[in-house]
Amino acid sequence: MAVGPSTTSTLNDLLPSIVAEAMFQANERSIMRGLVRNYTLGAGQGKTVTVPVYPQVTAAAATEGALIDSTEISSTGATLTVQTNAVRTLVSDLSVQSSAASVVADLGRLFGEAMARKIDKDLTALFAGFSAGKGDYSTQITAADIFESVAKLRGQGVDPSGIVCVLHPEIAYDLKKALTTNGNVAYTAGAFGDVANEAMRMGYVGMLAGVPVYETSNIANVTNADDFPGAVFHRDALGLAMIGDIQIDTM
Repeated sequence: MAVGPSTTSTLNDLLPSIVAEAMFQANERSIMRGLVRNYTLGAGQGKTVTVPVYPQVTAAAATEGALIDSTEISSTGATLTVQTNAVRTLVSDLSVQSSAASVVADLGRLFGEAMARKIDKDLTALFAGFSAGKGDYSTQITAADIFESVAKLRGQGVDPSGIVCVLHPEIAYDLKKALTTNGNVAYTAGAFGDVANEAMRMGYVGMLAGVPVYETSNIANVTNADDFPGAVFHRDALGLAMIGDIQIDTM
């Protein structure tokens, strides 16, 4: 006898657990979500949000007692449009009852990881739209590239406290290889030794040029299979708009 998909009448007590697990995984596994500005739209607020972008304002010396001229502030706006992203599966009663594993936890984990990957891939795809590019995929990344990128941002008056670096693990490997002399550097003292030793011990570069370095595999390659764009950016350069959080519909 064929077994049909589960319905709200048979799995209604499991849905909150699946949603909770999916939300936890989506929040924990997404790197980019915590590195960009987040906007939450409430019910009835539509599916777009326009974020104002203000120019730098210049102050000038004033003569005591004189009337100061007014400065016209003209802002632009970046519009974020929410779109639906979904994953669907059919779960039978028999699979829930006969599985040795926790179907609820497994589904929540799989759904959450899928949403986390989607969020990261959509955001990292926007790296190509940054105005100041560095490199052409013909040379390996170096620490000097990170320093130069940070210097360009700080030279524009960008708040250094919000600057981060995001790299694909294969690109981060090139950076760690350069820092550790192909992985064979001896433990040394000094600033260079601190970064190299950390890369040797922990397998990642925690801080470089005063900014945290993050790694994610959710970056699409370009040109060749081993070419992945990375970015040094301020968190206000990208935005993530959401209406509520993860929801589960049943049939």
